[in-house]
Amino acid sequence: MTPGMWNHQGETAEVWPGSNYPLGATWSEEATNFAVYAPRATEAWVCLFDDTGAERRIAFTEHSLGVWHCSVPGLEPGTLYGYRMDGPWVPEQGLRFNPHKLLLDPYGKAVSGELVPDESVFGYVLGEPETMSEVDSAGSMPRSVVVRDDFDWGDDRPLRWRWQDSVIYELHVKGMTALHDRVPEELRGTYAGLATPAVIDYLKDLGITAVELLPVHQFFSEPPLAERGLVNYWGYNSLGFFAPHNAYSASGDRGEQVAEFKQMVKAFHAAGLEVILDVVYNHTAEAGPLGPTLSFRGLDDLGYYQRVVDEAGRPVVPDTYWDVTGCGNTVDATHTQSLRMILDSLRYWVDEMHVDGFRFDLMSALTRTNQKVDLGSHLITAIGQDPVLRHVKLVAEPWDASMDGYRVGAFPPPWVEWNDQYRDTIRDFWRGQSEGVRDVATRLAGSSDLYADDGRSPYASINFVTAHDGFTLRDLVSYNEKHNEANGEHNRDGTDNNRSWNCGVEGETDDESVIALRRRQAANLMATLCFSNGVPMLVAGDERGRTQRGNNNAYGQDNEVSWIDWRPDDAWLDVYEITKTALRLRRDHPALRQRHWFEGRPTIKGGPKDLVWMHPEGREMTADDWHDGGLQVIGMFVSGDPLRSPGPHGEQLRDKSFLIWLNAAAVDVEVAHPDNAWVKAGEVVLSTNPEVPLGSVQAAGEKTVLQARSVLVFRQT
Repeated sequence: MTPGMWNHQGETAEVWPGSNYPLGATWSEEATNFAVYAPRATEAWVCLFDDTGAERRIAFTEHSLGVWHCSVPGLEPGTLYGYRMDGPWVPEQGLRFNPHKLLLDPYGKAVSGELVPDESVFGYVLGEPETMSEVDSAGSMPRSVVVRDDFDWGDDRPLRWRWQDSVIYELHVKGMTALHDRVPEELRGTYAGLATPAVIDYLKDLGITAVELLPVHQFFSEPPLAERGLVNYWGYNSLGFFAPHNAYSASGDRGEQVAEFKQMVKAFHAAGLEVILDVVYNHTAEAGPLGPTLSFRGLDDLGYYQRVVDEAGRPVVPDTYWDVTGCGNTVDATHTQSLRMILDSLRYWVDEMHVDGFRFDLMSALTRTNQKVDLGSHLITAIGQDPVLRHVKLVAEPWDASMDGYRVGAFPPPWVEWNDQYRDTIRDFWRGQSEGVRDVATRLAGSSDLYADDGRSPYASINFVTAHDGFTLRDLVSYNEKHNEANGEHNRDGTDNNRSWNCGVEGETDDESVIALRRRQAANLMATLCFSNGVPMLVAGDERGRTQRGNNNAYGQDNEVSWIDWRPDDAWLDVYEITKTALRLRRDHPALRQRHWFEGRPTIKGGPKDLVWMHPEGREMTADDWHDGGLQVIGMFVSGDPLRSPGPHGEQLRDKSFLIWLNAAAVDVEVAHPDNAWVKAGEVVLSTNPEVPLGSVQAAGEKTVLQARSVLVFRQT
């Protein structure tokens, strides 16, 4: 390209050299500084757009430390912009510069407009990947937005709930309120809608301490999805790691979404609720080398994405992406700028947006050093020593799309982890497919086999029985098989390892006995989750019977399949009440949320053991009992008198003791209340057993019929 040919409209513009820091667009009353990392580009332009779409191209004149920068006076907040880069077009070597493609700012604080996935957004001619496309993409691209940060946070500050006191509620910004009749219609599906009393009061009443938002970084749908008439609903296709997703804004997308997101966080904090973001740094929306050129690929393709390398660590030729995310690319967190971008993004969301923590999607992919999982990697180490990030909540999804990426139980402190072994064990137990109760007891007590050996606490385990990916709780007890036909992939997508049981009928039914069993099974799963040591995570709507009609991979279903139905006519309100009761007991009784490991011995001389596993006969479990593959009933005695953990001044803490019975068998079982010096009479405080009402009192030595597939919780009187 002839130098300056794109600059014909900007030759006489008043442009200052600006600074190479900070990256992105930084507004001031005097001028807006633009800085973008593109070390291999030979020419670069910032492109400004007016409301008609007319483009004004301004050439960057400064290039230092790999950063192109300039400062443009007189711009107003809300100005739309993007970048263009010129440089080598040598795809076989990973060089894909194309000045015909408008690029979003990786550090942009807001994005306006939508992506149109047509041929223009691809850097190459479709069908000829070695040939540069000369079709201009500006008409199909969204724009970055110049943002002014002047939000009044007042006295807002981090809540810093202790992990042991936390209860997480995983929700989708749109799906939570899209059908909510008590949220104003113009606010449904938005950040502002989440901040309404209808939502916040509901969460507080249920007993939640933290919301975990499915991805809110600016994301876009994959072109193949668009071809099937679907969208990426979940949002695991991020591109703007500093920008709140614009489609969730009720107030506009010219920067208004930033203030709206902040107001939502402020409202949650005022109600005592933390905000955790589900973040997707492991890949971007640009997919594999044949994906669109939207941002990173046009700036520094070689730097941002991992490559297949030879034994000497050199990229192979022709250029080949290395993918352990299943999404076409893997972000190279060992590269200085990629690592910097991730850390800058995390700090931005903590410092400027006041979020309380992060759940990292496919975290193992981000730990890769020389393509091997390295839990002492650059990113793990950098976060661990960062004075801002090391004190926020850090949750790892401890696997990626490869076999060697599965690292449950291996992440270092202060990381906690999604524990899929808890999920699988508890599902198997309640569907009657467990081999005895040995593994069940381990999961109930905090999964010490995974976390105790390296000095971590029980709260390192984020316990869950469902997540956004997979069956909802209602579908888990209503379907044996996935039913994903609506996704347009001939039911091939989604896992087949559901560990579900339909209670005798596949799908919805009018059989009242089947419905009653399903609701009891759902209540059993919820109660088990809430009383397990560790941190419980619920999925929005599970507590009220939300169904996806058997779809276990509803990532593209931005409709009633995924949204919560708030109408009371089909809500499983009995399950809601069990969940609410279990969470209230957990909150009110520190014996049910301990930070120390149970040791099976007294906390003080002459006192009761802190934990005793009970056989239905009313005695302590023996070695033979633990190897009884047919045993499907277990009792868990948790002593609160005294607790192993001291109070804030070192004082001895005392609480009520609890006896929790779980019967996953298909038959009623008679259980005996223990008769010894430390188990006293107990009052029923939670029951999924219709024959044993709340308030019933059982004396030592008494026997109770525990109904098939039910939970019974006694609190010491």
